[in-house]
Amino acid sequence: MATIRNPIEWGADQFRRATQHAGSTGRALRGSAAETAAGPLTVRRIGLADLGEVLRKGLADFAAYRTDVVFLCLIYPVIGLVLARLAFDHDLLPLLFPVVSGFALLGPVAAVGLYEMSRQREQGVVGSWTKAFGVIGAPAFGAIVVLGLMLLAVFLLWLVTAQVIYLYTLGPEPPASAAAFLGEVIGTKAGWTMIGVGIGVGFLFALLVLATSVISFPLLLDRDVGIWTAIETSARVTAANPLPIAAWGVIVAAGLLIGSLPLFLGLVVVLPVLGHATWHLYRRTVAP
Repeated sequence: MATIRNPIEWGADQFRRATQHAGSTGRALRGSAAETAAGPLTVRRIGLADLGEVLRKGLADFAAYRTDVVFLCLIYPVIGLVLARLAFDHDLLPLLFPVVSGFALLGPVAAVGLYEMSRQREQGVVGSWTKAFGVIGAPAFGAIVVLGLMLLAVFLLWLVTAQVIYLYTLGPEPPASAAAFLGEVIGTKAGWTMIGVGIGVGFLFALLVLATSVISFPLLLDRDVGIWTAIETSARVTAANPLPIAAWGVIVAAGLLIGSLPLFLGLVVVLPVLGHATWHLYRRTVAP
């Protein structure tokens, strides 16, 4: 007879599973011998119409999990509000926009649990938000962790770069207030220089993350491949479908921007829909 475990027992079990899988990180980075021997994965070409279909399926997954997935994603607007508060309290206003826009760089990591929920629903398993923790049991969990840390490093590098851009345009002194900072940004030549350079450099960071991770995390959840195989496959998907993947990047960026207003609350809907849709994008671009 099934028994109901208390949260402490459940949490300890999840931690134990994570430790076991993290211990095999070295093998996970290389992938299984069978996957390695099989050679490069086959990538498919898609069209812009396919993006509409993956979004439709993402909405269907969101509707299937409803409040469970909203509960899971409530943490993201909370994080956004905390970061914004820190920016205003500690004279970090120049980093407020880079932090908010940096959500797009960390999006693939934030949505890992959503990919797992879509994967299980695809197999006919629909349950509560706890299904997201099934990612811990993925054979390539170690690679997922390492790839997540790599994206975190890219995010931190972006923040450092944004700070350097500020120092060489409007800096080095911190802004006196939010109103003064806004006035300098939109009312001075140096402010527009900061905007132009920041957007250009930020685009390069976003392009790097999009090309290397657009389907990397779903692939690692689905198959026991190594991290380099996942990155290489994601890059080949991008190369084979430059226009659709570029359009997908625009959809994600626009969705995250809209979801950040007002007060990041829209992310509780935008993020799960985009996360679920990314799983279906992986299914359409990589052959079984």
